[in-house]
Amino acid sequence: MIVLHAAFPIDSEKRDEALDLIADLAEKSRAEPGMIEYRPTTDVDDPNVIRFFERYEDEAAFEAHSQTDHFQEFAAALPDLLAGEPEITRFEVESASDVEL
Repeated sequence: MIVLHAAFPIDSEKRDEALDLIADLAEKSRAEPGMIEYRPTTDVDDPNVIRFFERYEDEAAFEAHSQTDHFQEFAAALPDLLAGEPEITRFEVESASDVEL
């Protein structure tokens, strides 16, 4: 499984535009084959930081996502929306299990 965590600092003046693009991106991404989870969220400490939590079945699903029209559209718009450098971390996970609280 491939897991991605990304944080995008969004220009406050372009936040609404970014959220519209992200909502469309998330809806279409969730329908992709091999997508386990695709969750964009706003940071509770800074609402202008959008965090993505993504889980893919495998490398093929991850690569296919990056080639979709909806991802390419978002990637092309992103530089104009950012207020700083994104932070993206990729994890390759061999196993995962639920944790009871």
